[in-house]
Amino acid sequence: MIVLSKRILLVDDEAELRKALADQLRLHEEFEVREAADGAAALTLLETEEFDAVLLDVALPDLDGREVCRLMRRKGIHIPVILLTGLDGDADTILGLDSGANDYMTKPFRIGVLLARLRAHLRQYEFSEDAAFSIGPYIFRPAAKTLRHNRRSKDIALSDKESAILKFLYRAGDAVVSGETLYAEIWDHAAALMTHTLQTHIYRLRQKIEEDPTQPRILVSEPGGYRLVR
Repeated sequence: MIVLSKRILLVDDEAELRKALADQLRLHEEFEVREAADGAAALTLLETEEFDAVLLDVALPDLDGREVCRLMRRKGIHIPVILLTGLDGDADTILGLDSGANDYMTKPFRIGVLLARLRAHLRQYEFSEDAAFSIGPYIFRPAAKTLRHNRRSKDIALSDKESAILKFLYRAGDAVVSGETLYAEIWDHAAALMTHTLQTHIYRLRQKIEEDPTQPRILVSEPGGYRLVR
């Protein structure tokens, strides 16, 4: 079974608390966790790596977490942000949400509640118009079912199935996804139709996204299935 992991950036300057929370998140196979101890480090990671959500402490040593969130939004980073703080006044909550954060949790909090909110925001984002993912030289927007090359202005339109294939392979990260798994997740037909149906859609996708569809470099075939080179 392939675990479709989500990359979480955890930003907190309290090393023990950060490690304890990171360890709790890593107990769940659905999450990969990167850590940062201040706002500058967080912004650098956000510019150089892909993340699905940010858990962001407000009281950082260099930048207020709310300012980090504002800077993220100005840079066009729309992934979910949950602010973590020791302050529980209404004014602090309002300031946090006004900064562009999706949620605001007061310490101490229950890990189960944090996980539930994190999962909810990840689900909401995935279906939002803002959701955008880098695939090779393209920006993939699942809600719009489009790809845009970073050197071209025209969008490439995708069918429902083509978009679903890219979305599933993207979420699988570097894992190879078997044809059987991909087919079972996306189609609801008899297994006898799998090979022709899936190969036809893979062929059409490669015609759209590969410079040379006969030598694919983005949607590649591997022993046992398919993988996206991101």
